[in-house]
Amino acid sequence: MKFSLIVLGAPGSHQAASSALRFANAALESGHQIYRVFFYNDGVHNGSQLLTPPQGEDNIREAWKSLGEKHGTRMTVCIASALRRGIVDSEEAERYDYNSGNLDEPNFKLQGLGELADAALQSDRLITFGR
Repeated sequence: MKFSLIVLGAPGSHQAASSALRFANAALESGHQIYRVFFYNDGVHNGSQLLTPPQGEDNIREAWKSLGEKHGTRMTVCIASALRRGIVDSEEAERYDYNSGNLDEPNFKLQGLGELADAALQSDRLITFGR
C-alpha cells in the first residue's frame, strides 16, 4: 500500500511529528511505501535546520532526513505555512534579501498545496497527524 502523510505539529510541542515518523517507519518495515510527507501549519518546523533538540533527545529533523534519504520519500514543506513561520529556503532567502535560508535543503523542499493534491491522487491512503 502507498501512503502519504500530513504532519501538522511542530516537534517539541506536539506528538504529531513523532507519531507520524513512527507510523512511517512501521509501514516501511511492513513492506509499504511512503510516497510523500507533507509538512503543513506548525509542522513546517520539522524542516528547519535550526531545530536543535536538547542533549539526549531525539533529533526528529535528522530522523525525517534519514527516512527520506533511505527510502526516497519526498519531504515537502508548505511554502505558505513556512513563510508565515519564518522558514525559508535559499531561493526565498534571496527573494526577501535575507542573509541565508534555514530550511534543511535538499532534504526538505518548499512546495505549494498542489503537491498535497498530488500526494492524495498518487497514494492509496492520506493520513493526517495533528490538528
